[in-house]
Amino acid sequence: MSGGVDSAVTAALLLEAGYRVRGVTARFWREGGDDQEVASAALAVCQHLGIAHEVIDLVEVFRQSVVQRFTADYAAGRTPNPCIICNRDLKFGLLLDRAVEHGERLATGHYARIKLGSKKLRLHAGVDASKDQSYFLYMLGQRQLARMILPLGGWRKVDVVAHARALGLPVAERAESQDVCFISDGNYRRFFREHAPNLLRPGPIDDLDGHVLGEHGGLALYTVGQREGLGISAGEPLYVLRLDAARNALVVGPAAALGQRALLADDITYVAGAPPPADLPLQAKIRYRARPVACRLVDQGERVARIEFERPLRDIAPGQAVVMYNGTQVIGGGTIRCALDD
Repeated sequence: MSGGVDSAVTAALLLEAGYRVRGVTARFWREGGDDQEVASAALAVCQHLGIAHEVIDLVEVFRQSVVQRFTADYAAGRTPNPCIICNRDLKFGLLLDRAVEHGERLATGHYARIKLGSKKLRLHAGVDASKDQSYFLYMLGQRQLARMILPLGGWRKVDVVAHARALGLPVAERAESQDVCFISDGNYRRFFREHAPNLLRPGPIDDLDGHVLGEHGGLALYTVGQREGLGISAGEPLYVLRLDAARNALVVGPAAALGQRALLADDITYVAGAPPPADLPLQAKIRYRARPVACRLVDQGERVARIEFERPLRDIAPGQAVVMYNGTQVIGGGTIRCALDD
């Protein structure tokens, strides 16, 4: 339980459905100290609902698994998504394993749905498209889905808040957390300066011909497709084309140089446990808020896949997740290694 309205309503819905429920809050590493405010809010909800509450200390595990991986990815010229790492290793790794050990199931407030297909469990997007979180859950497989409950998948956010108010839940008006949870103010530059100053090492901004156009303030401050904040002037708008970590160089170019029709992805997993049939229509998202684009999957084994798009995409960023769908059904996904020109 995160201390927010979604997990609070999740607990309430489970009680209404007749489940025996207890709340669990994981303490993660955050700037400025621990999750006392989160734990206090979750405890207040549990007391209101009359259920037990437990706090699990994962501060150091989170710091090593998520925060250190986050900064290491930026140092390597990648644009990571820490929520993906947290879900895979902690929420649906350590916490789910703990639930299984106790003979329990794990319920969360994610906006996604679990359905039973003809032979396999299927993961689908939530019905509230503005809140759908299935993109962050692509790594879930049959073992995890069989031990999970996602009560909010069929709800709209506005109805969840209304239900919390009707029940008098103490977090009904609590604001949602935004962006990266462990960065207190959302200011990446300040966070890097205080916790990973090596990421703010200046270097050259090069054009495609190798000419130096200016100096960047640290590769971690940029991502593929970015136009604003480059601090250089040219005869036409310039965009970030790639981050060259080996040279600590930022390579920029015109809009015409953006866009690739394919990418290579690592750590590929499939919800069903195996690649989908070759004739299954697929769409892919290369960022959480990106629009799905029709694609073709070429599984190359060893958890590597090539994904080809029906049209060039301008912002394929190494380190981000690529997630494949068939309509609302999540097929699987992986971590973008690189964009491909052919």
